[in-house]
Amino acid sequence: MRVVERILDLARWAPSGDNTQPWRFEILADDHVVIHGFDTRERCLYDIDGRPSQIALGALIENIAIAARSVGWEAATTRRGDAPETLPRFDVRLREAARPEEAPLAQFIEARSVQRRPLRTRPLTAAEKSAIEAAAGPDHRLRWFESFPARRSVATLLFHNAKLRLTAPEAYAVHRDVIAWHSAFSDDRVPDGAIGLDPMTTRLMAWVMRSWSRVAFFNRYLAGTLVPRIELDLVPGLACAAHFLIVARTPPATIDDYVSAGRAMQRAWLTATSLGLQLQPEMTPLIFAMYVRAGRRFSSEDALWDRARELAQRFEQLAGSDMTGAVFMGRVGEGPAPRARSLRRPLADLILR
Repeated sequence: MRVVERILDLARWAPSGDNTQPWRFEILADDHVVIHGFDTRERCLYDIDGRPSQIALGALIENIAIAARSVGWEAATTRRGDAPETLPRFDVRLREAARPEEAPLAQFIEARSVQRRPLRTRPLTAAEKSAIEAAAGPDHRLRWFESFPARRSVATLLFHNAKLRLTAPEAYAVHRDVIAWHSAFSDDRVPDGAIGLDPMTTRLMAWVMRSWSRVAFFNRYLAGTLVPRIELDLVPGLACAAHFLIVARTPPATIDDYVSAGRAMQRAWLTATSLGLQLQPEMTPLIFAMYVRAGRRFSSEDALWDRARELAQRFEQLAGSDMTGAVFMGRVGEGPAPRARSLRRPLADLILR
């Protein structure tokens, strides 16, 4: 395998929303790769303005830089200004490093994963927090929610937010397509074994999710969202060391801002992994708050808009002035690695011929 392929083979393990992997690679030469990015804003409720996909592309670019250093090379990436924002293009120039640098995070790129199940509540040490904060870099800072009252406030927000997420027909279409049922691993989706539900509820949800009419019936008459909200949001929201926000020091406005945020997020996540910590993104409160700030209705169900506005107010009370600069939200803590997880498409499937 050529060096350029070794770099891309490791870099492809970057995280992306629902394992969409919004990138393809065009290898023009051993020292020149074009990343063909795309977003899913037209079909995914959670990819508002393509911002989450842009964060994922930033994570990929950071992985490329780390992977290059791990083989004694260096990578410089620039975005093509003439490409549409929905289909961004990035030129990656590779060369052997004059002064090779160590890349200690490279060994954790593939190990990094999402743990949706409860974690230990052992508080993070000052050294752990300092390392994660430093990894985010000078343009971003972390806001922690560590005490039990703070974790309870976030868990309550997530619990109420999940009702919005589980009752929107537009969200159902996303969940239906991204979950790989009856599996522990998936190259291009999220396996049901990694979602975080108990086996009985998982089997029931697999049957219910076959149609929106079943989902609507269960939600309306059988409190269908209650158990998933408890298992996926309330309990994990309490069972962790801390929740955190990554906050850009200058509120993000452009694709480059969100790509930069993705690079900061990836460094912080890999550092947490290197410390033996597990992490789960908690992005939907941010995403629904963005819809509310923009005044953009996201659902055909009018009642969901009023609920979203209430949740945005809850989030603003929690985050305060950090709300406009927040680019990522997650929870972190000590715990076992997940037994089920999303994998990645083979490199051969990601290379444009």
